[in-house]
Amino acid sequence: MIAPLSARCQAPAVSLTPRVAFATFGDLSFSGTGRAVKINVHDIEEVTKDLVYEEVTASLGGELRHGNVSDFDFPAKTKVELNYHRAGLDLFFYGHISAQPFGNCARCLEAYEFPLEADFSIMLAPRPAAGQDSSSAEEDVDLGFYDGDEVDLSPIVREQIILALPTRPLCREECRGLCPQCGANRNEGDCGCTEVAGDPRLAVLRTIKVSR
Repeated sequence: MIAPLSARCQAPAVSLTPRVAFATFGDLSFSGTGRAVKINVHDIEEVTKDLVYEEVTASLGGELRHGNVSDFDFPAKTKVELNYHRAGLDLFFYGHISAQPFGNCARCLEAYEFPLEADFSIMLAPRPAAGQDSSSAEEDVDLGFYDGDEVDLSPIVREQIILALPTRPLCREECRGLCPQCGANRNEGDCGCTEVAGDPRLAVLRTIKVSR
């Protein structure tokens, strides 16, 4: 679960650039078309602050497309709940993602909607100089790095959405797929085709006549 939203603090200084639909900081909210949220590093304190916003994800499916095949299609927005604080120069983010994407089943090729709920934890440390050790993250927290005075949340959230997706889209585990002979969706009923014994890839070899 997401870390408790234990402290509602004064809104930090943020930079809104085109990408995210709306953001809520404590009791204040900012709205606009397609805006991203960047948090100023100097406004991240030891006291936990919370942030709720919607990340624009409509283009994410296209980024995952391979050839003409798209395994997933995403809604226009994905809800993100976030807690964050600092410990020295290290920044900690604990988040929860909620979305309703569509998958294109790998067996029957039908589109289906499914809930995507995922928690994530990440620590961002100042990018180390060449040769410096960077293995200081806690065991259950992913390690990343930041440069400059702002943290752009969009790349972090989009990566976590991709990591939360199933490795293979299936409308259900017991999906019967398509008939290899007529192409009918077997989930909709029996197509009447006769099962071919053996490996169908070797069927052409059965038609070859050998002269004696």
